[in-house]
Amino acid sequence: MVSPAELPTAEVRDLPKDGVPLLDVREDDEWAAGHAPGAVHIPLGELPARVDELADLPDDQPVYVICRSGGRSARATAWLNASGWDAVNVAGGMGSWAREGRPMVSDHAGAEPEVI
Repeated sequence: MVSPAELPTAEVRDLPKDGVPLLDVREDDEWAAGHAPGAVHIPLGELPARVDELADLPDDQPVYVICRSGGRSARATAWLNASGWDAVNVAGGMGSWAREGRPMVSDHAGAEPEVI
């Protein structure tokens, strides 16, 4: 488990292409309200059916998994690790991410990103 502060900001800006691979497992409405730029979004309930979408992520580092507070991402991390992936839970989730001033974007035009 790592905290958002342990993910270098420079690497986070261009996720996942040029930075650390970040998987957001929150629901669609949570994602739309605010998420890390460049993160991959697969809701927890859809992860087993859509895990192949992670194949394009860099394989030389772990997949960092985030949700709102850390519970769903812990379950996703456990499942991914049991399925052969190298996955790490982001402690405190997007709540900690936002409190630490990490970059966020919203899918709602003109709206400030928020964690719901």
